[in-house]
Amino acid sequence: MMIRKMGKTKTMEQVNQRSLAVGPSSCVQVEDAAHGAIVAKKKKKKKPKKKKNAVNGVPKQTSPPRILLSTLYPEGQYPAGEEVEYRNENSFRTTNEEKRHLDRMNSDFLNEYRHGAEIHRQVRQWAQKNIKPGQSLTEIAEGIEDSVRALTGHQGLEEGDNIRGGMGFPTGLSLNNIAAHYTPNAGNKTMLQETDVMKVDFGVHINGRIVDSAWTMTFDPTYDNLLAAVKDGTNTGVKEAGIDVRMSDIGAAIQEAMESYEVEIRGQTFPVKCIRNLNGHDIVQYSIHGGKSVPIVKGGDQTKMEEGETFAIETFGSTGKGYVRDDLEVSHYAKRADAPTVALRISSARALLNSITKNFGTLPFCRRYLDRLGHEKYLLGVKLNRSLELS
Repeated sequence: MMIRKMGKTKTMEQVNQRSLAVGPSSCVQVEDAAHGAIVAKKKKKKKPKKKKNAVNGVPKQTSPPRILLSTLYPEGQYPAGEEVEYRNENSFRTTNEEKRHLDRMNSDFLNEYRHGAEIHRQVRQWAQKNIKPGQSLTEIAEGIEDSVRALTGHQGLEEGDNIRGGMGFPTGLSLNNIAAHYTPNAGNKTMLQETDVMKVDFGVHINGRIVDSAWTMTFDPTYDNLLAAVKDGTNTGVKEAGIDVRMSDIGAAIQEAMESYEVEIRGQTFPVKCIRNLNGHDIVQYSIHGGKSVPIVKGGDQTKMEEGETFAIETFGSTGKGYVRDDLEVSHYAKRADAPTVALRISSARALLNSITKNFGTLPFCRRYLDRLGHEKYLLGVKLNRSLELS
């Protein structure tokens, strides 16, 4: 078995003072009429109404989210969310009764995805309202991750619990020219600033069905057009995707949509560029990256999407060169299922690999997750595993 690094933090070259990278995502007062009037009777003090945390008897989600999602949906059927109609020659999949029946036969598979997607939606909406400048990246990441674990009902502290449900991968919090794959390690003191552009990316999984979704946060309207460009690119990619569609066609459509935008920063106009070496990807059970990539620029990839596959459409726009390189520290790791068995001579490295296998399997993890499990002085084991192509 191998452990692989998920790729170092992806950063942009600095261009024209500052390059920015942005990633995608697939809220009455009544006056007292008698105020000031002289009355003979004492007014009774109204008792403050207790806030109801339920709608029609069904519990309402708390802030921060802490109610198990299955409590909110006791019948075990979760919302379908937004559905995009098939296009062109695939339109029969919507209109053909036989095809719709075959799709319904996969309801267990889809319901697990919808379960994870609803958890992601509730945590995402809470995070979007509550993340503010002045918070540390560690505080933000742990707030998201604690909420996901509460809603899935899997704290991940007992052996094998995280494999049944919980975080699909560590929370990515990538600032400004950092495009992707950055999560704070223990001791990180970075604080979110008013001028920052932050990509928030986290995953939720139920039985290995990983929901991968991200969005970008900024507190300065200067960057609104940059965010709009990437959102347009994402929505275009989702609309173009479908069975038998070529990856190159999806990439071309995304690029056309995103690069039609410009951004004015401090009086200077920048064209929005797709980051050409970052892609979407397929997702297989318990593995966030399958074997296929979904480009966001025009190219010659004739690979097609196939029936039964699951994809993450990911778009990244930049005011810089539109290209990333590996930089900074590694923060995401994952065990490789296709790695050969290697005899580890150092007991600490063997113990670490055994713990990773039992607690994460092939799901991505980070150092903070090892800290939660009580591991200490594990960096040597991580480095040794990497030197033997175990990470």
